[in-house]
Amino acid sequence: MNSSKVRLSVALLLIAVGLLAASGWLDRKGYEFTEAGLQRALITFGISRSLNGVISVAQGTEVAVEPVGIGMTFAPGQILDPVNDLVERFSTVVLAAGTAFGAQHILLDVTASSLFAWIFNGSIFVCLVGLVFWIKLNDFVRQSILRVTFTLIVLRLATPIFSIGGELFYQQFLEPQYQASSEKLKQTTATLTLLNQETAAGVEQNKADDLGFFESAKTWVQSAGAVFDWKAHLAEFSNAAEAASEHAIRLTVVFIFQTLLLPLLAIWLTLRLGRYCLFKTY
Repeated sequence: MNSSKVRLSVALLLIAVGLLAASGWLDRKGYEFTEAGLQRALITFGISRSLNGVISVAQGTEVAVEPVGIGMTFAPGQILDPVNDLVERFSTVVLAAGTAFGAQHILLDVTASSLFAWIFNGSIFVCLVGLVFWIKLNDFVRQSILRVTFTLIVLRLATPIFSIGGELFYQQFLEPQYQASSEKLKQTTATLTLLNQETAAGVEQNKADDLGFFESAKTWVQSAGAVFDWKAHLAEFSNAAEAASEHAIRLTVVFIFQTLLLPLLAIWLTLRLGRYCLFKTY
């Protein structure tokens, strides 16, 4: 970095970075987008818990079809048992995503604090002074100034930039899938609630504890014609299970991509860029 033009370019870049950080624009956008992601995670977590609740109700309801003392007992909601495990794991993923958004919010608080601002601005100032007297400084001092300044720049700007970039990526590519799958899970929850009500009505209909012989015989005739209704009922449970599984997986992909894969990719690119800037161009 002996060229005066290179040092001037670096100095202008440092000034621009300092002014950008001081303006607070990145912090405001970072807070806005992080809060949007956190609220989205909380809403989705509520949807998953509601779905888990109606599945648990369905699993706990037993239907007895016993015309004249002969018949069977089954639980229509047991079809949803694998889905219940999937929804539990989905809830865990969404909770972890909400925790990640909460951690981003705390990091924004730290990097936007007045103490960190003093440290950050001080490092920018020291680096600008070092660029003026660059030729007179030894290698150790030069490397120390560059590394400390670059590290503080990354710490200051990385969190808001990652938050903004992640939310923009979500709005551009993930939002349609999130909206569609969330709506489908809400519909599935409503469908299962209705099926639970129908199951409860079926349980009441099949009770013949206090009926006499002729009434029991009449119930047997009616229940014989109702077998196909129970089959259709089970098919509706099966369809709801398939819908819940598909869209829970789709939403899991959305949250994993935004809160895990994208940040890891951004961190890797930042480290690669820092390594190039500090060790290749020096």
